[in-house]
Amino acid sequence: MDQSGAEGSASTEVPPGPRKRTGGRSARVRKSVLTATLEQVTEHGIEGLTIGDVAARAGVAETTIYRRWGTRTALIADAVSELAATGNPAPDTGALRTDLRVLAEQVAHLISNPGIARLVGTTIALSTDPEVDAARRRFWNDRFEKSSHIITKAIERGELAAHVDPREVLETLSAPLYFRILVGEKPIDDAFIARCIDDTLTLHT
Repeated sequence: MDQSGAEGSASTEVPPGPRKRTGGRSARVRKSVLTATLEQVTEHGIEGLTIGDVAARAGVAETTIYRRWGTRTALIADAVSELAATGNPAPDTGALRTDLRVLAEQVAHLISNPGIARLVGTTIALSTDPEVDAARRRFWNDRFEKSSHIITKAIERGELAAHVDPREVLETLSAPLYFRILVGEKPIDDAFIARCIDDTLTLHT
């Protein structure tokens, strides 16, 4: 028997399979598309948002967006979720009053952006859509969750009573800020922020 033939048969190389994707490109595409979505909303509002414009700005094919998100509504919903995930980190200054000031300034900076205000307002208007409503709930829950340690640390320092609900404190602080921008359409200045902080501390301490 021809040994070389047998050896050749045994050592036949298996063709390499398809490369496994690391997910890096997919993450970059998602980030660029969601960034483009937020930029389009800032410049043109929700009513001026088109998949074609987002694709052109993000440098991807429209089919890529449709394949991943399917609809404009789903794209808006994901953009809202991303907005919550990329917010500023919760402050830790060592004192409740200064923590609340930093947090209030972060909220004011976020929602003073006309495009962001439109985006948040649109999610409220589209709350009957399950996808958008779920994204809106994630937005608020994520923001409250990331900020709640401000209150728990204040409780540990004795600045707040042990029974205080962190979410209620944060709602007291942030609700007037969102209302002033989204409903009142008035700017947020230092005096208004100081009043919100004073009201929050008066109610919960």
